[in-house]
Amino acid sequence: MPVHRSHPHESAALHVSGAAKYTGDLSDQKGLLHCWPVLSPHAHARVLSLDTARAEQAEGVHQVLTARDVPGHNNVGPVRHDEPLFPDLVLYHSQPICWVVAESEDLARAACDLINVEYEALKPILGITQALEQNSFHTEIARMRRGEPELALERSQHVLSGALDIGGQDHFYLETHAAQAYLDENGQMVVNSSTQHPSETQMIVAEVLGLAFSQVTVQSLRMGGGFGGKETQANPYAAVAALGALLTGRPVRCRLSRHLDMRLTGKRHPFQVRYTVGFSGEGLLEALKLELYSDGGWSLDLSEAILYRALFHSDNCYFIPHMEVTGRVCKTHVTSHTAFRGFGGPQGMVAIEEIVDRVARALNLRPEAVRALNFYSDDVSDAALEKRTTHYGQPIEEVRVQRIWNELKETGEFERRRLEIAQFNATHPYLRRGLALTPVKFGISFTATQFNQAGALVLIFQDGSVQVNHGGTEMGQGLHTKMLQIAAYTLGIALDNVRIMPTRTDKVPNTSATAASSGADLNGAAVKDACETLLERLKIVAAGMFEPSVHAQDVRISEGLVTALGKEQAFCFVQVVKAAYMQRVQLSSAGFYRTPDIYFDKNTGKGVPFRYFAWGAAISEVEVDTLTGMWTLERADILHDCGNSLNPFIDRGQVEGGFIQGMGWLTMEELVWDDTGRLRTYAPSTYKIPTLYDVPEVFNVSLLPRADENKVVYGSKAVGEPPLMLGISVREALRDAVASVYPRANPEGVLLASPATPEAIFKALERLKTLEYKAEQLTVSAD
Repeated sequence: MPVHRSHPHESAALHVSGAAKYTGDLSDQKGLLHCWPVLSPHAHARVLSLDTARAEQAEGVHQVLTARDVPGHNNVGPVRHDEPLFPDLVLYHSQPICWVVAESEDLARAACDLINVEYEALKPILGITQALEQNSFHTEIARMRRGEPELALERSQHVLSGALDIGGQDHFYLETHAAQAYLDENGQMVVNSSTQHPSETQMIVAEVLGLAFSQVTVQSLRMGGGFGGKETQANPYAAVAALGALLTGRPVRCRLSRHLDMRLTGKRHPFQVRYTVGFSGEGLLEALKLELYSDGGWSLDLSEAILYRALFHSDNCYFIPHMEVTGRVCKTHVTSHTAFRGFGGPQGMVAIEEIVDRVARALNLRPEAVRALNFYSDDVSDAALEKRTTHYGQPIEEVRVQRIWNELKETGEFERRRLEIAQFNATHPYLRRGLALTPVKFGISFTATQFNQAGALVLIFQDGSVQVNHGGTEMGQGLHTKMLQIAAYTLGIALDNVRIMPTRTDKVPNTSATAASSGADLNGAAVKDACETLLERLKIVAAGMFEPSVHAQDVRISEGLVTALGKEQAFCFVQVVKAAYMQRVQLSSAGFYRTPDIYFDKNTGKGVPFRYFAWGAAISEVEVDTLTGMWTLERADILHDCGNSLNPFIDRGQVEGGFIQGMGWLTMEELVWDDTGRLRTYAPSTYKIPTLYDVPEVFNVSLLPRADENKVVYGSKAVGEPPLMLGISVREALRDAVASVYPRANPEGVLLASPATPEAIFKALERLKTLEYKAEQLTVSAD
């Protein structure tokens, strides 16, 4: 059976052999030219003059691209037109002012030094705190509210307030941004782009060049990683390459070095969280007022939608009867932050997990007990409907967190390990271990309703072989592999008979980005729709081939064999295909899918923005050296809900990778900007990502069994983003280890920075040491 079984990635052999071609590898075109940018040395400045004369005369230079060369719109903003491709007002440090197109990258780079730019430096706004002080925002306040949180806070037995800064994260995909453009023999623009959204790249390129969309074709062959960083931010580099190709008449490549990529591209949004929570003596959450502020950087990009997803996920798995969450996107003078795996959901979840842990420690309760106490109800009766309805009004049809929680506690030996860790900590003065169990609930769908659509084009040839075209892009996550499986299973043929084609805008138009974890859901349903249309045509042909003929509904096609109920006679798939061709039956079909029954009203803060929820939980065990703050992840146990997985091998890999990437964000990946707005951590030497050595020796990952989801293609569930939030368990395990060192200070809470670097862990320990010393002094004074 092609689906629900493990199959290797369709390009696995190409990946490991080095034969896989990426956009930056397409360098064999005759006459290929290369681009390099002139970067601003200021985070905020006016461009007073730009002199390119010497560069234009330099060796190998064919063009210096500036605003005067743009035949269409000098703007690449995907949502709001606030991103000039060639700016006259600098809005972040290292912003490209112009681009040199030359025979080689080295020659282009050398010519950049010959360009004279005169600036008037202006004072930048850096960070959320400065943006709040100066009232600098991209958006108005977004709000979601349930009940009467102000009254409930007044009535609560306990009230606690606090704040938390959550750091950003660089995507650090293996393949940096790249685009290559050329004019074909008909004068049409063709762009190969490392983009998650070919249709949007097509639109932006066409607008910059002043062309109709139909005059631009964009292809995404494959990407060496994306994680959201290529959803919108591939567009300017594609536009630069296309403009260069248009003006020079030669193919042009724009490929960023690692240093450039890290300096120019947006990150996961840093957030600032402020909260007041009311709760009972048992740890039951009664009321919450939560404020979320994100750093959007210099332009809007997707920041508003990202903020909304943070608001949507600020409950995680917890029912809070009285709750108000507000949010706003700050405008600052750093690179424009953008989509990143989880799309704001992780920041919202970190906020509520911070709150739950502080509530537990204020009451001297175990955090996992307080978490379980506050879960949404899994009672499916009408009487319990309120306790399984989110703060934005969406009923949760099936709450799976309790089942996952209980199964994982058992398989992960949680209670036994709790006792062992307590014994270890009692006998090791400088090493401390911590254990945490945290849940995940993640909504699946684009929250912008129009993006919940997909198309496909499936072709059957006379020899019975099949080509599949769809609008999704492959970035290593295995989407193409799943589309092959769906096509083969639906048509009833072997996987080897189906070939996936590169994603192109001239095959499937008006596609959505491969994002929001919905690539397999949307494109898989579209591929299935196209295949079912073809299947019905073939069944009609096959029905007439039996002696005597049968009804089409009695025909079965499975494993390449065509049979009919009550008939011993059988045909192979290719025989039926050839017969269909001879009868002039169309052997190609377009498929289409749009997600039903989803909506959201921003004015009321209510709606049903998600088709369904993915669930999961993780146990993490860490060991901390309390003298240095250094730590190791000793063991991780994960149970994740993928529905009835289309490909368990690929989905398990997504869970493992998502968990490690989430852990990296929360514990080691620290972005640092200096007081001029310059990013200082723009290389692997200064920006630490997890490596193989950070993966625990004991790493148990299981997919939830008996978990069909009837709303999705063949019962599967999305798996791209939800596992990232499982990494929160590592941060909470570090907090647990820190808390064990100074137990008398625990009621004050363990205020652990994010990311929880060794330095942050050490500072948290020093703070608790001071608090415990004060507590001891008070005790002595009382005696």
